[in-house]
Amino acid sequence: MPFNNPARQLGSLRLFSTTRTTSDLTHVDSSGSAHMVDISEKKETRRSATAKGVIRFSNDQVATLIRNNQLKKGDVLSVARIAGIMAVKLTPNIIPLCHPIMVTKIKNNLVVCHSDNSVEVTCTVECFGKTGVEMEAMTGAMASLTTVYDMCKAVDKHMVISQVYISEKRGGKADFTFDPANDSTADSSRQ
Repeated sequence: MPFNNPARQLGSLRLFSTTRTTSDLTHVDSSGSAHMVDISEKKETRRSATAKGVIRFSNDQVATLIRNNQLKKGDVLSVARIAGIMAVKLTPNIIPLCHPIMVTKIKNNLVVCHSDNSVEVTCTVECFGKTGVEMEAMTGAMASLTTVYDMCKAVDKHMVISQVYISEKRGGKADFTFDPANDSTADSSRQ
């Protein structure tokens, strides 16, 4: 059958990945299509989220080079910290369904852990708004870790980024803390 009306034919194609007609996912409508959530009726509150992550090196040379600021690309921790801050501010450009948020504070810390040849990142983002900042914190942490990888790849080809997660969320409907090392979650819903 020829395509006499391309728009009509396109309407019969499935252009999304889910077939569910009902969903608990807030970014999926009743037909299974992704959409941006309407937050116009939500109350503005103070919100914060903290993401953590780690990059492990395959040798102990890298941690020493970072500590002594001897890598050819420069000060790894400072550059990675700034990369994370920049990524937080660009999150809606990276994650398609994120709302642009007026971020009020970013605290992005990186620490060299010599005991397990790694760098740990903790990225906390705050705002006063209608939606949370979990994606901003996660994006900041990932950008920081990816920057460490980029700056250290000349001396280690086998680094592993892992354990990136939201460790704490405050504001909105519910607060929670999470620690995968203890496999524990503390959740307090406010209805």
